[in-house]
Amino acid sequence: MASPPSPLSGLRIVEVSAFIAAPIGGMTLAQLGAEVIRIDPIGGNIDHKRWPLSPEGTSLYWTGLNKAKRSVTLALNKPEGQEIARALICAPGEDAGILLTNLPASGWMSHAALSQSREDLIMLRLIGNSDGSGAVDYTVNSASGFPMATGRGEEPVNHVLPAWDIAAGLYLSTGLLSAERVRRREGRGQEVVLALSDVALASVANLGYVADVQVNGAVRQPMGNELYGAFGRDFATGDGRRLMLVAISNRQWRAIGKVTGLGEKLAMIGPMLDVDLNDEGGRFEARHAIAAVLAPWFAKHSLAEITRLFEGSGILWGPYQDFGQLVREDPRCSTANPMFAELDQPGVGRVLAPRVPLDFSGTPRPDPRPAPRLGEDSDAVLSEVLGLSSAAIGRLHDAGVVAGPDGR
Repeated sequence: MASPPSPLSGLRIVEVSAFIAAPIGGMTLAQLGAEVIRIDPIGGNIDHKRWPLSPEGTSLYWTGLNKAKRSVTLALNKPEGQEIARALICAPGEDAGILLTNLPASGWMSHAALSQSREDLIMLRLIGNSDGSGAVDYTVNSASGFPMATGRGEEPVNHVLPAWDIAAGLYLSTGLLSAERVRRREGRGQEVVLALSDVALASVANLGYVADVQVNGAVRQPMGNELYGAFGRDFATGDGRRLMLVAISNRQWRAIGKVTGLGEKLAMIGPMLDVDLNDEGGRFEARHAIAAVLAPWFAKHSLAEITRLFEGSGILWGPYQDFGQLVREDPRCSTANPMFAELDQPGVGRVLAPRVPLDFSGTPRPDPRPAPRLGEDSDAVLSEVLGLSSAAIGRLHDAGVVAGPDGR
């Protein structure tokens, strides 16, 4: 019996992009079974050699963000290359005619120009700020308030996670599917614009920080690794590791006291400080006293001992680990986790690769597929989608309009 098709099987999306947000949106859709054709200029876009690199010089960053896609390279600075790109974007079919981009969409690649070739075109476009001015994750993040609430001192602390790019990529994929549903229902296409700064601003507001300023006149201050509004903080273990301990619920709070044997001492803190330790806010107010009682216990135990004691206890905790420890020690980052499989990535070697994190009960997650070599699918896509003959494709190669793998 044949397996049911993947969730987005049959859907075709053309992606013209660079860096993180749009590529992660396209990859998410490709991992769900859509055919995603990424178009790059010959020689690659500005992200093609982004660090980190493999010993062979292949970008681990680029291959990580472009898994399961097809790659076409065109001379996008030439009218002939632009015309081929337009034809791919506007190809007929109810499951085609969708463009995803975070590059300047003007001239031939504007929605107004492309929709002349296909009225029901769907175009997802990421911009920096809502007024059209430029921004990247790092400039958006600096203004979001989070760097000023991170760390312990007055200096801002940037995180290395490109959070707004990642969130924007997922918004783009959600917006694309929403617009595709409108087209199926009403027969009309549209341009959907997402501003990177709006992703950050929406998140700040959704988490209550905007309202906290307006209603309470409060600005969250940096507290190191402490959890705001409840008890949670990091502790050093006896073997030089660190872990994060959190108590959101009363059950979790009681479990900490039971496993450490410090329940009676912890209970004494409430009356001394006149706070209710059965309340999140009370535990937050008493966080320094709680930490003073718990810290010596953690300092007497190794991480391995704590892991054994905490197993099955209901305590909410996790070890701090660098990327190397994550790969070497954490079974969740291995094929023991059904999300992961090993694949051979050209130019890189054999690596762990994730399927899409969503696990559907009725439709299978496609197995992870490697990122293509730059231009690997140029000839096949021009033949399959546009119906060009091998002779016509050869002439385009000779004219420098199309390139195959690695610019050949």
